[in-house]
Formats: sequence, structure tokens, C-alpha cells
Amino acid sequence: MGKRVAVILSGCGVFDGSEIYESVITLLRLDSSGSSYQCFAPDIPQYHVINHLTGEEMPEQRNVLIEAARLARGDIKALRDLDADLFDALIVPGGFGAAKNLSDFAVKGSELNVLPELQRVVTDFHESSKPVGLVCIAPAMAGKLFAKGVTCTIGDDADTASAIEATGAVHQDCGVDGIIVDETFRLVTTPAYMLAGRLTEAASGINQLVDKVLEMA
Repeated sequence: MGKRVAVILSGCGVFDGSEIYESVITLLRLDSSGSSYQCFAPDIPQYHVINHLTGEEMPEQRNVLIEAARLARGDIKALRDLDADLFDALIVPGGFGAAKNLSDFAVKGSELNVLPELQRVVTDFHESSKPVGLVCIAPAMAGKLFAKGVTCTIGDDADTASAIEATGAVHQDCGVDGIIVDETFRLVTTPAYMLAGRLTEAASGINQLVDKVLEMA
């Protein structure tokens, strides 16, 4: 019987929301496995809006849930309504939305704060021994979301790894086609577009992450 997985999105677009390719690869792998999923996102304003054509900030404000609905084809719910009891596992794709909307890692680094709604959800999954997958930059939140000693990866960027370790997490270097599994905290992480230069490279690690999360569930 297929597993039921909650997927938390953080907007739509690599520079200010969820990384689109990472999100679609995740959903495709879940669907291909015979599992079902439900997307969620916080109903909050985005940290800022980026013009993805120029890379410049735009003078407007958007809502994370409304933007994430673009990725989910409208089938999405507010993060506050996520009940861990209804799901077997949780996955958070990357994109700078994880570091700007789900947390403020992009601004505060190792002194980051995590969105309380996200903290509540991850704690519920963890306390129920249900696996969590964090993709790309999302593992930067692991030290706050779990506890001191949790092992994760964002690839091999030394500065980012140092900031992660300052939160109490243990960073382990990993190639784009690999995953890091913390059996104690039941956490799976992969670098994806922290290292990937091609779509297939990102998919190689994300597919392994999804498969491992489903296996652990």
C-alpha cells in the first residue's frame, strides 16, 4: 500500500520560494512510487519578491501559500492545517524560500529562527518516529528543527556548512547524486541544486531521498 506524504512548499521560484524543479521531481517520484501526497505552505507574506529574469528585487508583496499554489496546481492547504497523524512522512523541497520564508537563515545564518508552524509540524513527525526529508538548502534548518547532533548535508559549501554546524547540527559533505541518512533523527537530506548543474543531477539525489523516506516510513 502506498504511503501518504506531506510536502511543504515555500512559494514558487528558486530565489524567493520553492525550487520548481526540486518540487516537481519530488512529487513525480512520490506519484511514480504509488504513494500519495498533499502539498502545504504557510499562509504568510513572502520575505520579498525576486524578478527571476533579472535577479533584482521587485517592489511588491506576495503570499507564500498563493504562490505555492502555482506549483501544486491549486491543490494545496495552509501549513497550520497539517496534521502529522494523517501522514507517514514529510518532505521539504529546497529553494531560497526555505531560507527566507520557512526560516530566516538567508539573513541570520547560524542565528536563524524557524517559522513556528514548521517547527510544530516537524516536531510532531519526529515525536511519532516518522521520517523527514530536507532538500537543497532546507537542511540548514535541521539544527533548529531537531536537536544538537542531528546529521545533514547541503553538499560541500564550507561557509554554509560552518553556519549549519554553529546551530548544533553535524554537516557531512555529500555529492549531488547521494543522500545523508540520520537514523537516530530519521532525517534524510540531499544537496540537489546546491551542487546540481543539470536537471538529471538534481533528480539523482532527490529520487534517492524520496525512496529512502518511503522505505523508512
